[in-house]
Amino acid sequence: MARDDDMKRLLQEPLLHFLLLGAALFIAYARISRSGDRRAPDEIVVTVGQVEHLAAGFAKTWQRAPSAAELKGLIDDWVREEIATREAIAMGLDQGDSVIRRRLRQKLEFVSEDIAAESEPTNADLGAYLQAHPDSFRVEPRLTFRQVCFDPDKRGDHLARDVAQALALLTSDAAAADRSVLGDSLLLEESFQSTPVGEIGKQFGEKFAESLVGLAPGRWHGPVESGYGVHLVRVTERTEGRVPELAEVRDAVRREWANARRIQCNRDFYQALLQRYTVTVEMRDPEDASDVAASK
Repeated sequence: MARDDDMKRLLQEPLLHFLLLGAALFIAYARISRSGDRRAPDEIVVTVGQVEHLAAGFAKTWQRAPSAAELKGLIDDWVREEIATREAIAMGLDQGDSVIRRRLRQKLEFVSEDIAAESEPTNADLGAYLQAHPDSFRVEPRLTFRQVCFDPDKRGDHLARDVAQALALLTSDAAAADRSVLGDSLLLEESFQSTPVGEIGKQFGEKFAESLVGLAPGRWHGPVESGYGVHLVRVTERTEGRVPELAEVRDAVRREWANARRIQCNRDFYQALLQRYTVTVEMRDPEDASDVAASK
């Protein structure tokens, strides 16, 4: 029964319908091409739509409509390009050209991307994606803290002594002493309010930020090392990280969902087309060839 329910849901999936339709179009086109039911190779038709497209491109570039002579020049150039393209393909000049092959692949993948774009996610879709990828949207912990820095180059052999004396002073009854006279000057601020851990890492280094996350709020700690030297730090407030509600990050989740959908659609589209082909990999060592074929 469960298998029947899964099959029903699969058959009702719009993406499957688009994939089947796309595959059918490619098969139909291939049959028509082989049967010769198309315009003769030497017939070129410049449609009304193509002429309008050429004129629109000209207008976008030059901010005016093309004259009759300019439009004729655009059409002539398009016809020359069409003839050159057909003759190049007829001569096999597209074969073995990595640039052309890559461009054709991109254009084919655009088809599946258009299919993916037709899918509009529901709240359930986005909620499931958020639940499956919580780390991509997690709100970072935030810290409010004060720091006093000691420069090893300035302190030299007295660094450890100076840090210990300052820590004792800050944790004693004299904690209200002017902290600015205890340490060395630093381009960064002494106090930071509700700062994300990632931002702290950018300013002081990831090791410093990770150390602060583990500090108990309300008292001075140290020494804590950074790229600037050695610090004494007092964390006064810590807001824990969390996975946000969907309403808070809906736009970001939708972008990531759409990108994942596009990638999956491309993969499914390719797999559907691959079923029409028999792939043979020729290698000098038959065992290597079987390994490669098995990995596809």
